[in-house]
Amino acid sequence: MTFKKTLLGIACLASLTVGTAQADFPNRDIRVIVPAAAGGGTDAIVRKASNIAEESLPVSMYVENVEGGMTATGLLQLMKARPDGQTIAAITYDSIITIPWKNMLPGFNMDKMRMIARITSEADAITVPESSPYKTLDDLIAAAKEKPNSLRVGIQNMGARTHLTLLQLQEQTGAKFKIVSYDNSAASQKEALLNGEVDAVVTSLGDLAPLIESGQARGLVEFSDTQNEGFPNVPPVTETDTGLDLQMGSFIIMVAPARTPDDVIEKLEATYHKAYESDEFQQWLKQIGVTPAWLGADDVTQWANDTQQQLFSTMDELVDKGVLEK
Repeated sequence: MTFKKTLLGIACLASLTVGTAQADFPNRDIRVIVPAAAGGGTDAIVRKASNIAEESLPVSMYVENVEGGMTATGLLQLMKARPDGQTIAAITYDSIITIPWKNMLPGFNMDKMRMIARITSEADAITVPESSPYKTLDDLIAAAKEKPNSLRVGIQNMGARTHLTLLQLQEQTGAKFKIVSYDNSAASQKEALLNGEVDAVVTSLGDLAPLIESGQARGLVEFSDTQNEGFPNVPPVTETDTGLDLQMGSFIIMVAPARTPDDVIEKLEATYHKAYESDEFQQWLKQIGVTPAWLGADDVTQWANDTQQQLFSTMDELVDKGVLEK
């Protein structure tokens, strides 16, 4: 009887300890993993949002860049972290689409993490040098049809998001571009655009904002159905004369390890929502040309599942047609 009482007491104490730890969350600084290089768009947005968010907390939020494997390296660290909310991460398109579709992390699926919120959405866009003779998307498509494989377009990683965007554009228009890959680096795309190595690049307008603002580059189109307020001279694809409705881009979603308690997720969601709604964050996003796109934990989980299924289907069809390799 004494032994049973002792075991019961230990179990109650453990339960009480866990409950207290959750109630006290956060009780130490929160590590925020960014699975991309420092200085990029994702890094800047997560740092800005987290810096504002920590103003509502009794602890600091420190961002740590963990590069590699199209976000796989950072994602692995998140999944191995204790599910107590003290380690969270920002994930993007590759974490939800590229990695599971290519089976880069065997056994990985979205059940391995819990989503906190989506904070931004960035449509892909086509940008050309200011000196380019192509003034519209129609001009670019017409030239690529007239001389197939002559126009060089820079993307980030073969088989990744910007590659898929360009493949879909070719599939829907009949245009043929010479595709040049730059290992997941908008910085490399910028350099290639400036030195004439490519005729155009596919990435978000936010990635090339300094070039566009300085007059060195010009956005032709954004693959979205809404006007980007930060770039009023760049039309969404649905307002071009092409008749296309190709919408593609990336996003930033904050996530925690699977099994993180509900009350911890709720507190993190509320903290980031407050930061998201602040005038400081909203005005800053407008300045860099990124679209605020909040979805809370429940909504973003459903949205991510729907998006994954839709894009998996599109990518599988392109594989069947021999357009994309898995």
